[in-house]
Amino acid sequence: MGEARNVLWIMADQLRWDYLSCYGHPHLHTPHLDRLAERGVRFTNAYVQSPFCGPSRMSSYTGRYCRSHGVTWNGFPLRVGEPTLGDHLRDIGVTPAIVGKTHMIADTRGMEWLGIDPGSAIGIHIAECGFEPFERDDGLHPYGPIDPDPDYNDWLREHGVNAANPWEEHANAGIDEDGETRSGWLLKYANLAANIDEELSETPYMTGRAIDFMDQAGDRPWLCHLSYIKPHWPYIVPAPYHAMYGAEHVLPAVRSDEERATDHPVFRAYIESRVCRTFSRDEVRERVIPAYMGLVKQIDDQMGRLFAWMEEKGLMENTMIAFTSDHGDYLGDHWMGEKDLFHDASVKVPLIVYDPREEADATRGRVRDELVECIDLAPTFLRYFGGRDLPHIIEGRALDPLLHAAEAPGSWRRYAIAEYDYATRPARAAIGNPQEDARLLMIRDERWKYIHAEGFRPMLFDLREDPDELRDLGASAAREHVEIRARLHEALFAWARQHHCRITLEPETIERITGKEPPGILIGYWDEAEYEADFGKPFAERP
Repeated sequence: MGEARNVLWIMADQLRWDYLSCYGHPHLHTPHLDRLAERGVRFTNAYVQSPFCGPSRMSSYTGRYCRSHGVTWNGFPLRVGEPTLGDHLRDIGVTPAIVGKTHMIADTRGMEWLGIDPGSAIGIHIAECGFEPFERDDGLHPYGPIDPDPDYNDWLREHGVNAANPWEEHANAGIDEDGETRSGWLLKYANLAANIDEELSETPYMTGRAIDFMDQAGDRPWLCHLSYIKPHWPYIVPAPYHAMYGAEHVLPAVRSDEERATDHPVFRAYIESRVCRTFSRDEVRERVIPAYMGLVKQIDDQMGRLFAWMEEKGLMENTMIAFTSDHGDYLGDHWMGEKDLFHDASVKVPLIVYDPREEADATRGRVRDELVECIDLAPTFLRYFGGRDLPHIIEGRALDPLLHAAEAPGSWRRYAIAEYDYATRPARAAIGNPQEDARLLMIRDERWKYIHAEGFRPMLFDLREDPDELRDLGASAAREHVEIRARLHEALFAWARQHHCRITLEPETIERITGKEPPGILIGYWDEAEYEADFGKPFAERP
C-alpha cells in the first residue's frame, strides 16, 4: 500500500443540505465546515439512495442500491453475506471502525441458520455492518434497536449525571421555568436548554471518542466512521446553543396552496399524517428550527475541535475527510415533517470531500454540480486505500475524476436514483394499498425529477423552472411533460433491468469463461472429427 493513508468519514444524522453556510444558509454560520470545503470539493447535487436512516445507511455502507442489499426500511436486517465496505477494507489490511450510529440491524436468523456465533469476530462484523465497533451508539435510548444502556450513559454517571436513563432524563430533556423536567420528545420544549453541561452532551462525547480511536489506532491504515446522532430528533440542545437562534432566523416555509390541494394519493396521505400536520404549524417551526440550528452549530464547533487536533497530530496530511448526512429533514417545507418523500429537503444531502493527495490540488475549493450518489463514497474510499475496483459488487462510482480533474469525464452519470418502501408507514394504511405496491422510486437528471408511484400516477418536477419543487407536473397533458415522463420512466426501467445481485464472479472471470463449457462437457458435437477440429487432439484423449 505504500505510505499509510486514513479516512475520516463523518455523517450527521438528518442534516439538511442547505443548513450550512457554505451551502447558502443566511443565518447559520459553520466556519469549520466551510473551511473544509475550501480545502476540498463541495458537491451541490449529492443524493442518498433512500430518504430514511436504515436503508440510506445500508446503501452507503455497501455501495449498493436498496433493491440490491434488501434493506428497504428501518429495522430490516442486512442479510448475512451482503458484502460491506468494512469487509472490502479488511481484505486489504485497513481497520474499519465505527464511532457512533449505523442503524444496522443484525440478521440473527441468518447467523443462527449458518451456525455463526454472534459473539465471534465474524459475528460481530456481521452485526456491525462490517465495522469494528470502537463505540456503537444509535441513540434513542432506551427504545433504540441496539443497546438500552450504552457506554454514554455509564460515562455520564461517572461524570455525576446520576439517573436511571441519563440520555433521556438529561441529554434529551430540559428544565422549564417552574423547575419541571420536560422531555425533548415533545416539540413544545425544543426551546429549553438540555439539562446537561454542553461538554457532556452527545456531540462532544462522540467527537472525543473519535479522537480516542485515532489516538490509539497505531500504524495500520484505518477508516473511522464518525457518525453523529444529531441533529436528528429529539430536537433539544444544551446551552449556549439553545439560545443562539430565534424565530427571526427561521426561513419561510417552502410550500404552496397548490401542494396542499394535491390529488396524489401518496403525497396527500403524508401531508395528512400527524407529523406533517404538526410541522405545518408556524408555532412548531418557530420552536423547533432554532433548536435544530443550534444542534448543527454545535456539530460545526466540534469540527473545529476535531480538525485542530488532527492538524496538531499531522493527520490532515494523509487523511481523506468526507462530511455528509444520511438524509434531510422537511421541517415544514411542502407541508411535511420528517423525511419520507423525495423533495430535495429530504433526499439531497451536503457532501464535502477533502483529499490530501497532490492530485487533488487542482480542485481545492471547487464546487461541483454533477450528480453524485452516496453509494459513490464506498468505491472512493476503497480506491484511496489502493484497493481494486469491484464493479460486480459495488454499484457506486469512485469520485476521483471529480476530486482531481477540472472537467468531469463524459461518461459521468446522467441520473441519480433513490428508492422508498412505505409498506410499514401510516400512509399505506390511509391509502389501503397492498404492501407489495407501497413503493416509490425517484430518478432525476440535470433538469427533471421523476417519481414512480406504484399503482398511481407519477410525479414530475422541473428543477430549472421550479427549483423549490412546488408544482407537480405528473398529470400535465403538455406534450413536453408527457415526453419527459416517458423518457425518465424508460431510464428507470433500464436501471431496473441491470444486474443487481450477480456479485459472486468478477467481470474478468465471466469474460474468461464466455463461450466455454465446463471441462468434460460436450454439447452439439456430431462426431470425433468435429471435436478434433476444435481441440486439436483425438477424442479419446479428452479430459
